[in-house]
Amino acid sequence: RGDNLARRRALGASVETVFSAMDAVDYAKSFPGREVVFLGIGFETTAPGTAAAILSAHDEGVRNFSVISVLKLVEPALRALAQSEGFNVQGFLCPGHVASVIGEEGFAFLPRDYGLPAVISGFEPQDIILSIRRLLAMLETGRPGLENQYSRAVSRDGNPLALAMLHQVFEPRRDIWRGLGAIDGGGLAIRPEYSAADAEKKFYLEISEVTAETPCRCGQVITGRMQPADCPLFGETCVPEDPVGPCMVSSEGACAAAYKYQGI
Repeated sequence: RGDNLARRRALGASVETVFSAMDAVDYAKSFPGREVVFLGIGFETTAPGTAAAILSAHDEGVRNFSVISVLKLVEPALRALAQSEGFNVQGFLCPGHVASVIGEEGFAFLPRDYGLPAVISGFEPQDIILSIRRLLAMLETGRPGLENQYSRAVSRDGNPLALAMLHQVFEPRRDIWRGLGAIDGGGLAIRPEYSAADAEKKFYLEISEVTAETPCRCGQVITGRMQPADCPLFGETCVPEDPVGPCMVSSEGACAAAYKYQGI
């Protein structure tokens, strides 16, 4: 699907797989003569771990470690979605892993500001079924609210320590969301105080807002304008083992879930 890190590694580039950002810091300490760049991906769930690694490198004086942040924030994207032209979604299943960090209150804006029912859900089939049932109940009564189906992992206030680290190291910035375009405040940039660990500044990198043309219809899927199976690529040239777009890349994506449970 074009250029990627796996292809670069096959061509001889030094691309290592680590389990956490802190592993990348340890790698940098083991090889002080090499520049180690960690690709920071994910949402509020992974951002605190990346922040912890940046703080560790800062405190220990590890100068050969830096981060390219493509971390995203969920609330600005959901607001952009709810305000988009032709929006046709009646309720939200909110991701439990994100809510475990930002807390229940992190999604309270959906019923409060947009009159949309929302349920914080886990990812197991029974979680999804119970959460859909709760959404339907709110739609039937016409009383939108926020419910926490994933209470075994999500509290009202989330993880204050993780959030404090996130806000200490990162600040919101305009960023690209595949399928949604550029969203103000949709991404996380490394604060100037920690610019020594900012690979964009260190290596004078510029991340373009222009995205390549693709037949992938993920943008229409996540905005409720198309069912996954209606995409001409679904199940044909786009499958979990060889995905084209972000909705199939992640095991939690709409297309990946539709593909997995299509026989049910």
